[in-house]
Amino acid sequence: MSKQTTSLKMAVRIFEPFEVAIAEMWEQFCHHRGTDFELDIVPLELEDLHREAVAQEGLKNGSWDLALINTDWIAELYAKEAAKNLKPYIDRNPPIEFPDGWSESLLKMQQFGDDIIGLPFHDGPECLIYRTDLFEDPDEQQKFKEEYRKELKPPETWEDFVDIAHFFHRPEDNLYGSVWAAYPDGHNTVFDFALQVWTRGGELTNANGEVVLNTSAAVEGMEFYRKLLQDRQAVHPQCADFDSVKAGMAFARGEVAMMVNWFGFASLCEFHEESKTKGNVNITSIPRSSGGTKVSLNVYWLYVLGKGSQHKKIGYEFLRYAVTRGNDKLLTMKGGIGCRLSTWHDPEVNQEVPYYHRLEALHQNAKTLPRKTNWSAMAGVIDEAVLQTMNTSRPVRGILEEAQESISKISATQRS
Repeated sequence: MSKQTTSLKMAVRIFEPFEVAIAEMWEQFCHHRGTDFELDIVPLELEDLHREAVAQEGLKNGSWDLALINTDWIAELYAKEAAKNLKPYIDRNPPIEFPDGWSESLLKMQQFGDDIIGLPFHDGPECLIYRTDLFEDPDEQQKFKEEYRKELKPPETWEDFVDIAHFFHRPEDNLYGSVWAAYPDGHNTVFDFALQVWTRGGELTNANGEVVLNTSAAVEGMEFYRKLLQDRQAVHPQCADFDSVKAGMAFARGEVAMMVNWFGFASLCEFHEESKTKGNVNITSIPRSSGGTKVSLNVYWLYVLGKGSQHKKIGYEFLRYAVTRGNDKLLTMKGGIGCRLSTWHDPEVNQEVPYYHRLEALHQNAKTLPRKTNWSAMAGVIDEAVLQTMNTSRPVRGILEEAQESISKISATQRS
């Protein structure tokens, strides 16, 4: 009679580099530990992952032993008491070099007082990603200068961004000036909203920590965003169907001159087998308004152990193993973005991705979204406001005023 095998069930963000890297880590873990356990890796779209692991409390009720969790959801997860506090495990048997092996910016969101409910998995702040073969081509530089009376270089302002997008927009060559992840999933459009506000000197919260949407910076940013997304001479025609992954793949296939996206999609161009842009990619700061400041958005992914798991001991052992130097680098070489300082400065990684060491500098100007237990609901409101901005001709201020009323109601419900 064959021995019954026990499985750990893990919910992950659907993304080939994540799936491949975790599967390889588990295989190596089993080899070193000598376990009969199996790991059932289940790839899910963003909204499905949130619903399964967080909203329906799958991590709390034991449906999932492990999960990858976006920091957007971390306060909600903690409020639901769905994730196992890792602090006692860390005190007894910490990950190697914890916490000094990581940037402080990747350790804050998952810590609530003394409780730690996740370990860093995948990072990469938003930045401007562009094609060096286009920007550094002498003929392109000459043509651009003749047409726009300025040098062709990565855009520092949103006005420059639009000019360059128009210049490189060549549908007949399957080349588009820019691409945006405008798919309505409560994330991509929300990130764009935040960046448009921040790059104009605005904030998402007031002095009392309340989320505010109806600011002058938000109105200006959304008016710009509407005009850009509706400009068929500046953006990829499939933006409305693209999440960040699909937008990143369009860039990797050589369909786009530049984009604002996660750092990981620059790195992906150097590793993915479908990439046609390997060796021709670079990154820089996100454009800003003439009076704005340099800023990035830091949202990252965490390994989380479910509070309802029946296999917490081996679950933590695997997470501890997964964040070693070698496995952090493994994730990177598969196309993800490792979180350790050692990976960011690793010679082999930087040989493959010459700009990889600049992750540390990106973090210095990175902001985070508000850490609120009801952020998912608020993000849904922002998502809808951005969609109305993109798809209607209604005055932006009116859209944001209505959105602010909805945000205020959500906040009032939370307080009651």
